Amino acid sequence: MKKRNLFTSEAVSIGHPDHVCDMISDSVLDSCLREDKNARVACETMAKDDFIVLSGEISTTANINVEQIVKDTIKKIGYTYTPRVLNLLSKQSPDIAQGVDVGGAGDQGIMFGYANTETPEYMPLAITMAHDLVKLATQLRQEGKFRFAGPDMKSQVTLEYVEGETTKVDTMLMSIQHTEDYNETEFKDFIQEEIMKKIAQKYNLNTDFKILINPTGKFVIGGPEGDAGLTGRKIIVDTYGGYAPHGGGAFSGKDPTKVDRSAAYMARYLAKNIVASGIAKECLIQLSYAIGVAQPISIYVDCKGTNQVEEDKIIKAIYDHFDLSPKGIIDKLQLRNPIYSETCNGGHFGRKYLDSSNKIECSWEKIDSVNIFKGL
Repeated sequence: MKKRNLFTSEAVSIGHPDHVCDMISDSVLDSCLREDKNARVACETMAKDDFIVLSGEISTTANINVEQIVKDTIKKIGYTYTPRVLNLLSKQSPDIAQGVDVGGAGDQGIMFGYANTETPEYMPLAITMAHDLVKLATQLRQEGKFRFAGPDMKSQVTLEYVEGETTKVDTMLMSIQHTEDYNETEFKDFIQEEIMKKIAQKYNLNTDFKILINPTGKFVIGGPEGDAGLTGRKIIVDTYGGYAPHGGGAFSGKDPTKVDRSAAYMARYLAKNIVASGIAKECLIQLSYAIGVAQPISIYVDCKGTNQVEEDKIIKAIYDHFDLSPKGIIDKLQLRNPIYSETCNGGHFGRKYLDSSNKIECSWEKIDSVNIFKGL
């Protein structure tokens, strides 16, 4: 009897309270980097109702208006209220700075990167489809084509696998904020026909899946009014949808000296190039760091038995060809540019471009090191 499994991933829109906070934190980071490429930023945001609290540490020569950044971000997301802002940001601790100043990691930590051949983007299919659902719904709302919809959205995709191969969509779930006076039938029909089925068809999958839309029956109160938001609480949505491990650190609001972010981006870059080279169909990489120490204290590679080259040789090639210090990663991936405010809008991985105008390229998604691994 063939083995059958179900696997599920979820995604949320930029209007979700946690991603509201992620976008605010990264908008503060981008504002600093526009004026000061060497800014040190660790900005945390909490949101509830119309109240936004910012805390953490910033050391920069940039002159930024935090309150205006918050207001502009809230408006960009699609909310109409004017937020109240409490700014509790301070300077980076000198105890931390002394290790970072000499090129060391800003903290200890473990970071993971992953890639597989399930999609052209070398990403797991479930999280890719979950992001596509939310991105399409958001786009249609912003274009005025999705009547009654609000900014706060969630999606969930359950796929059926038989003997490890994707066979069909089992369930799609979407929870989408709507106006009080919405037409429920029109609203749900639109989601089913113009969003859910369109994404299934994009991947040549079945459209006879089980459908769940706003299972509680009503979703008028959304965003920070409906639930408190925090920076970094959607790290599984931001990465691989639970298909691969995630380290302890979140991304948003952190400048690239923080290996929570930069080393996770580098691990993704390495895993993607390894899989794209053809020497493995799947690759998981772990990097670990100690505070104040430049190079990782360990590199772990697991190709889940799909590799044609010994994993020890892959690890050696990584050591031989890549500088995995914070500075080396920053230089390789050009991470001192103000590119971060859009990273939570569709996940940090699996996208060639971060913005709709295709001007901000994801450097960690490039496959320009495949020849290093092909030659092993």
